[in-house]
Amino acid sequence: MEDFQIMDLYWSRNETAILETDRKYGALCHSIAMNLLSIHEDAEECVNDTWNEAWNRMPPQRPDNLKAWLCRVVRNISISLWRRNHAQKRCYGINQLLDELEDCVPSSRDIEQELEDAALGKCIDTWLLSLNREDRILFVRRYWHGEALNELAAKQNIPAARLTKKMYRLRLSLKAALEKEEFYL
Repeated sequence: MEDFQIMDLYWSRNETAILETDRKYGALCHSIAMNLLSIHEDAEECVNDTWNEAWNRMPPQRPDNLKAWLCRVVRNISISLWRRNHAQKRCYGINQLLDELEDCVPSSRDIEQELEDAALGKCIDTWLLSLNREDRILFVRRYWHGEALNELAAKQNIPAARLTKKMYRLRLSLKAALEKEEFYL
């Protein structure tokens, strides 16, 4: 079923929308949640919360890209659950991802910095678009979808150590691009 048809089901308040969404995007959303949380039950809860969020937001929202919208929602829900469950930072999964990016992406949680956050996002988008397709996909799969380096290396048929170096070079490149635009830690 096409995305516009699924969204039409949401707009007509047809419960089949959830089944079709799960059929088409359930595995992807579960994968994102599992990569961030590492606990099957928590991942299932996040995916179910994502379907609930879709039901509650459509209408009035009609996403331009349903797949990207669902991925963002499940990722945000997963990160929120992870933060609730790991307030003292004892978990390996998402902490490792955040630690790797910590040196090149400034933390900006103040409400006054919303405009700067938008500018930061635009700068990162521009940097991502400057990468070749393979590097862009690797970066997004690692730092957005939270895929493990070993899994990515196996999918790319390259040694994990080589991929680790490549990801390090990508982070250095991102840091340089952000510093060029005057985003500092």
